[in-house]
Amino acid sequence: MGLTSVLHKINASRDRGFPWSAPSWPETLPRPAPERRLGIDYPTEWARRYPARLLRAIVLDNLTRPVTHLVASPEVRGAEMLALVEPPAIFVANHASYLDTPLLLSVLPARFRHNTVVAAAADHFFDRRWKAHVWALALAAVPIERQRVNRRSADLAADLIERGWNLIIYPEGSRSPDGWFQPFRAGAAYLAARTACRVVPVHIEGTFRILPRDSHGLRRSPTRVTFGTPMSAEAGEDARRLGTRIEEALGILADESRSDFWSARLRAASGTTTSPRGPDASPWRRSWAFGPSPEQHDETDERRWAIKPRADSASRRGLGLPRQGGSAAARNKTSRTTR
Repeated sequence: MGLTSVLHKINASRDRGFPWSAPSWPETLPRPAPERRLGIDYPTEWARRYPARLLRAIVLDNLTRPVTHLVASPEVRGAEMLALVEPPAIFVANHASYLDTPLLLSVLPARFRHNTVVAAAADHFFDRRWKAHVWALALAAVPIERQRVNRRSADLAADLIERGWNLIIYPEGSRSPDGWFQPFRAGAAYLAARTACRVVPVHIEGTFRILPRDSHGLRRSPTRVTFGTPMSAEAGEDARRLGTRIEEALGILADESRSDFWSARLRAASGTTTSPRGPDASPWRRSWAFGPSPEQHDETDERRWAIKPRADSASRRGLGLPRQGGSAAARNKTSRTTR
């Protein structure tokens, strides 16, 4: 039997209709929308199963963490605050760089680090299948609608928290274009109020110098991660009021990161904390007000928004002295001693 005869028989069978060919759709019935498998609908359950978790833990501890510490040289403040929290917890942080997530994961204790999911923009990290696979596996990312509170994404995040997963979320929704805070959105506060989960405010300083938005290259620079006092929704407190408290707490941590614990608390008590959103001015003026890079920091600059370089860090290690930072009690003791 020749090839021509075979093709002729196939075409003839198609003309007979079902079951020799696909059935036709009734003209009187509307066609259902095609099933979406990207964006907010991307299934991430596979990335939380044991094989994926094991691979992610190996990569995070043996590759991501050492490389991040090499590039960012993080100093951690307020780590003692994490002892006050039992998982699950919601870590709410400012967002200035793609480096924020690996940096924060790398400084979290192991009891948090290996059981944490990251809220990621559905329209950016899950818009293509290969990107969705990569970020779900590498960071345990889950798609979140960042323009508004989406019921499906909120239900997923709330369900994961109730199942014991910690959550990293950036209430600004996207990376800052100039290093200053952007307006906060309600998602983090809504989840905290809904699940009665404790919120740990986290301020990340210095990543904007390393990998700012729209940049394609890394610059080594010191960073500082400051953990704040855990907070919970009070009785009868709605998400809007809780969101305001979270933003205020992050503003105080930003001030502390660039000065010291007690000075930041004194300014907060007197209502003189510098706004973390920056001045209402032109882009060049906002960049100038944000401050120079750590290597160009001037101690006489009164703007207070440039992270102070860790001068003498090498000599302190050589003398066996502890790194600067640490707990609030230790910083208080040091300040009393120097006075």
